[in-house]
Amino acid sequence: MNVLFVSDVSISKATSGAERVLFEQSTILQKRGNVVHVLTRKLPEHKSNNEIIQGVNEWRYDVNQKNIPSFSKSIFFDCKKLFEVLQDRFSFDVINFHQPFSAFGVIRSSASQKIKKIYTCHSLSFQEFQSRNPKPRNIIKKVLYSFNIEIRRFIERRALRKSDTVVVLSRFTQEKLQRIYKISVEKITIIPGGVDLERFHPAAERTKIRQRLSIPKEKMILLTVRDLEPRMGLKNLIYAVKKVRLELPDICLVLGGQGPLDADLKSLVRTLGVEDCVKFTGFIPEELLSDYYRMADIFILPTLELEGFGLITLEALASGVPVLGTPVGGTIEILSRLNPRYLFKDTEPESMAELIIKTCQEFKVNPMLWQDVSSQCRLFVEENYSWEKNVDKLENMFREIVGS
Repeated sequence: MNVLFVSDVSISKATSGAERVLFEQSTILQKRGNVVHVLTRKLPEHKSNNEIIQGVNEWRYDVNQKNIPSFSKSIFFDCKKLFEVLQDRFSFDVINFHQPFSAFGVIRSSASQKIKKIYTCHSLSFQEFQSRNPKPRNIIKKVLYSFNIEIRRFIERRALRKSDTVVVLSRFTQEKLQRIYKISVEKITIIPGGVDLERFHPAAERTKIRQRLSIPKEKMILLTVRDLEPRMGLKNLIYAVKKVRLELPDICLVLGGQGPLDADLKSLVRTLGVEDCVKFTGFIPEELLSDYYRMADIFILPTLELEGFGLITLEALASGVPVLGTPVGGTIEILSRLNPRYLFKDTEPESMAELIIKTCQEFKVNPMLWQDVSSQCRLFVEENYSWEKNVDKLENMFREIVGS
């Protein structure tokens, strides 16, 4: 098959969940003998408008984000023009949209009308915008803020309705599409995300990894790796750690990531007096990420909202690390299948502290229990989640829709 992925992110640097899904799907399909192209924006770090990444041709159009009119021109005209050049040259069998803006540029072209189209929805664009951008107080800025939300809703709704079928990673996102955009359940297919089982695997010797990463060898290590943003619930986790330390003095939270809350979180740690048991690593490079998982005793996912699926949960579990998560979005669907007791009662610090203390104490009293749970986590992911399983379902969908 000749496949075109249309996205607002790039596969040249797969650090976010959306980038990871696109990278794995496109490169695995390419390895299976399909001809795969990606159409996306040219980002500041890109040095060229075309790059071949593991056999996948990524094509980029220039984007001017100076203001709304210039950005709209990039989407409406430059993206559309690039698509038409590519379609004339390669004649695609199927198009898979991954985000709404580039998708909107493509569906504006008459050249796209006869091609079968699938929309993969990771999350709703306008909700992501609301989560990252607090509502301003200034009247003019309020108007622009509301306009930004409505234009995102319009573009996303249009792209969804122009697609023949919609793919989501979780029931959580499926229900949102039904409720907000009135997409019929018959049009939506759930294909859960996956994990690289070779890259993420349990450690034979965690002590050596901790030594290499300058992590305390003798402490009970809690790990979380998140963008430092409000919706990630990291402030609540730090409050919880203060409570946990009263019962378990040898606890240490390793917090990986970067983002706008960096200074606030560090200030909170100082204010609460827990500097000795919270370690900030900053951004964790891809080549070190698997080691950070493997050295931990427990991974914590404290998300407050919009956890569309949670690839990071699978990566921790594949590494043999038990995960405790808030009952938000896709986390419920993963952890309730493994063991519902790993879900916090809610997102509050008190609930997190209670389950963290209970779980850590069980592991300290019975060290073999941790090993048993670690093996269960790994087996669970092997049996239910892998990128090969994900791409099997996607490729079958492509063949069915093209055949129809």
